[in-house]
Amino acid sequence: MSDDGERSRFVLDLPDPDAALALAGEAETTLHRLEALTGVSTVLRGLQLVITGRPTQIERAAAVVELVRPIWQEGQSVSPVDLQAALGALNTGRGDDHAAMNDQVLARSQTGNMLRPRTLRQKRYVDAMERHDLTFALGPAGTGKTFLATVLAVRMLTERKVERLILTRPAVEAGERLGFLPGDLQQKVDPYLRPLYDALHSLLGPEKTSVLLEKGVIEVAPLAYMRGRTLSDAFVILDEAQNTTPAQMRMVLTRLGERSRMVVTGDTTQVDLPPSQVCGLVEASDVLEGVEGVAVCRLTAADVVRHPLVQRVVEAYARRDERKTPKIQRR
Repeated sequence: MSDDGERSRFVLDLPDPDAALALAGEAETTLHRLEALTGVSTVLRGLQLVITGRPTQIERAAAVVELVRPIWQEGQSVSPVDLQAALGALNTGRGDDHAAMNDQVLARSQTGNMLRPRTLRQKRYVDAMERHDLTFALGPAGTGKTFLATVLAVRMLTERKVERLILTRPAVEAGERLGFLPGDLQQKVDPYLRPLYDALHSLLGPEKTSVLLEKGVIEVAPLAYMRGRTLSDAFVILDEAQNTTPAQMRMVLTRLGERSRMVVTGDTTQVDLPPSQVCGLVEASDVLEGVEGVAVCRLTAADVVRHPLVQRVVEAYARRDERKTPKIQRR
């Protein structure tokens, strides 16, 4: 770093063109985001990233780039979320924890992308799933609740730690009723289970997913199919659990058999139950928090890993909800 009045310059040598492209982002959008977050100016010259600004700004920018090194060094695209999470870790003195998180690669997608937790709360969520037989994950859309659970489930299946995967959701969605949909019950609920199929396809590919579904190694079914069963040697994911009643939640939690674990995910800001109906997810997470073998993880808008606009949408609605006095308080 060299001084030039109040402004200084720092030059980072990048290993190869893939790393340079991964760090810069399409049309250098990632570098523009780094500039906005830290106040520096950046120029990519071949395999050199030149950062200019005040020394304190450069120090923060260089530290952020270093924290996301495991991503761009592998030629994986660095997203604005990755930058924001790294900066947040630095601001809270948890840079070392963030660096360790980047080394926690869970799997690779069919396109070769490394799948890892991308925020510290996501890391705690993954750690909780690995250590507990029952994990609740509550948080807004886009925080990776279902996807990370599916990644871990597929990995445990591949490592033969479980014999099958069971993915289930309640068939209650935004005021629509199944009776108006064509086909038998399975055909009626398939649209509601599509996000689970999408996650499996990204991890295993459509062909392998279809084979495992046909063999019964992976089961994707509506919640009603769980009644009366004992789910042994399985990794069970209950998705969209904010739409379960207390009775449904108790039913599915008591299905857990030997050598199994369960992950229950949901967004309590998107409940599609009747307004007077108690939310089973809220009740269960309150009742069971602190029980041995149970973990309750709460993700926030800061953990949204979809399009950056999703985070702003979630935050805007959260501010609105804080100002609005609900007519009926959910438990």
